[in-house]
Amino acid sequence: MTSPFKIRKLEAFCYRCPLATPVVTSFGRMLNRPAVFLRVEDEDGVTGFGEVWCNFPAPGAEHRARLINEVLAPALVGRVAAGPGEIFDSLTQGTSVLALQSGEAGPFAQSIAGIDLAVWDLFARRQSKPLWRLLGGDEPTIKVYASGINPAGARHTAEAALARGHRALKLKIGFEPASDFANLAALRELVGNGLLAADVNQGWSLERALQLAPQLAEFNLAWLEEPIRADRPWEEWKTLRKGVAQVPFAAGENMASRASFDQALSDDVLRVVQPDIAKWGGLSLCAGIARDILKAGKTFCPHYLGGGIGLLASAHLLAGVGGGGLLEVDANDNPLRDRFAGAVADVRDGTVTLSETPGIGLTPDLAAIARYRTV
Repeated sequence: MTSPFKIRKLEAFCYRCPLATPVVTSFGRMLNRPAVFLRVEDEDGVTGFGEVWCNFPAPGAEHRARLINEVLAPALVGRVAAGPGEIFDSLTQGTSVLALQSGEAGPFAQSIAGIDLAVWDLFARRQSKPLWRLLGGDEPTIKVYASGINPAGARHTAEAALARGHRALKLKIGFEPASDFANLAALRELVGNGLLAADVNQGWSLERALQLAPQLAEFNLAWLEEPIRADRPWEEWKTLRKGVAQVPFAAGENMASRASFDQALSDDVLRVVQPDIAKWGGLSLCAGIARDILKAGKTFCPHYLGGGIGLLASAHLLAGVGGGGLLEVDANDNPLRDRFAGAVADVRDGTVTLSETPGIGLTPDLAAIARYRTV
């Protein structure tokens, strides 16, 4: 049993780091790297750190930081809880009408998810345990893959990732088929028999996916991610599965309800399921969902494309749950990731090993990135 704790302070900090090369997806471009980091403190002086998904739209990061500081923090400060789940449920239920009234279910869910990560970090530090052990893990070493490889300069980015110790790659596709196929061929040559995946970022219609996806079988993909929109009727996903039996599918980062994940685990449409703990559900919901993914005989690979604090928390979840999945590690430049990625920055032969340091294993020096702060 753990003693209840009382929240004394919660603050969100928004940062933007300029990019020399934009991060490109089939639906948009990131011209800089944003991050919303959170710091929570209890009345005993114990602190915890979290992160909120905030990549899109461009001004979304500042909005989420203000939402936390002006709406959610006042609702949390002074709250007494025995565990993170109590705080998650209270914030979710307490703001449900406001989220509906404002049409901002996404920003509220993402902000609460980030708070949840910070409270879990605090909770683990209070018990002097690394988060991965608190979540039930007994093995600190996990597999990783290099993600976010842009269509332009794909080979160069992949070569750099392999030189840093990666042994698995994921390419962004959904652009011109000729260039997509050429990039996949180049990366398959580079990685040899290693894992290669592709991410369409919801860029195809069902008809387009039925036309193009079968042609990807020659690349022996570990998975094809979000070939169609995540919100398309599940019958369309089932139609795609029947029409493209030779290529496994992945999705999950844009599922934002328990019912969505239940549907995804109920049949054989998806082989890989990818909840994003900084986007929906935090650890309070996604830890249970991750275990359900494994029980369903599927692979749990946490989605992540942001700063280092959320990446590190995602690593702890994968180590805590186990199952042999891989952690997504963005291959693009991002000082807001690298400075705070902790053990995840040290990739060796396609793996990283978390430490026994309590919490996420890192106390971020936010003062060191003050020049990037916008809110």
